[in-house]
Amino acid sequence: MKTAFRLALAALLPLALPASQALAQTAELVSRTELRVCADPNDMPYSNQKGEGFENKIAAIIGQDLKLPVSYVWFPQVMGFVRNTLRARQCDLVMGTVAGDPLMDNTNAYYHSGYMIVTRADAGITATSIGDPSLADKRFGLVAATPPTDLLLRHNLMAHTTSYALTVDTRYESPSRAMLQDLADRKIDVALLWGPIAGYYIKQDKLPLKAAFLDPEGDSDRLDFRIAMGVRANEPEWRRSVDQALQRHRAEVDKLLADYGIPLLDEQNKPIPASLPGAVGAKP
Repeated sequence: MKTAFRLALAALLPLALPASQALAQTAELVSRTELRVCADPNDMPYSNQKGEGFENKIAAIIGQDLKLPVSYVWFPQVMGFVRNTLRARQCDLVMGTVAGDPLMDNTNAYYHSGYMIVTRADAGITATSIGDPSLADKRFGLVAATPPTDLLLRHNLMAHTTSYALTVDTRYESPSRAMLQDLADRKIDVALLWGPIAGYYIKQDKLPLKAAFLDPEGDSDRLDFRIAMGVRANEPEWRRSVDQALQRHRAEVDKLLADYGIPLLDEQNKPIPASLPGAVGAKP
């Protein structure tokens, strides 16, 4: 219901203002003196207050291109993030959002990834589908309420599954990192995890793990997503400026993604082999 209301309201707003008024309002919404980024203060590998995340690095590239100093409005990535940051006009750009997110307008996607099946490198597991018979007796790890939950339910594997919290105080806890460590310590056999998080921690912590993209099944929940940047609706010139900056620095952005171990899918949803954690050709 809330999503339907937001979409209806977004459709009506352009009709309520003459075009000239809408453009004038847009010009007032975006700071022309700094690049104001909405971000989580402790959400690696994406962002933190030390500027160590890949989204921090990409924001710096965009700011330099647009000749704007980068500033941040920090807010945890929880319910109300967009309402309290971008929509409250405290900042002008969300660095990572699912393309097509109804809460924001989006730039072109700058990477494409998905959920992965992560196993120990020495386990000999080659399955990429939850329905594979070789996984029937395995112990799974899952972040609660994420899309792979549907697949485990379909195959009656929840009784074999350890659930890790979705929402925590990220200053003190990292359930995804804990899950991967449990996998390395043989407390579970398979971890189902969003690719950028899996790839980053496998690489950073030098874990003896490998990962492959998880196969979807028919009408199951979507497992792959194109990630873009979010701006307010009715700011086409601002969105275009960010898109153009991204395009001019495509090679630098791609290198940053590789440096952070982000596993990628191509436009045909095929894995880019060298980006896979533990793959031959991937960076150590």
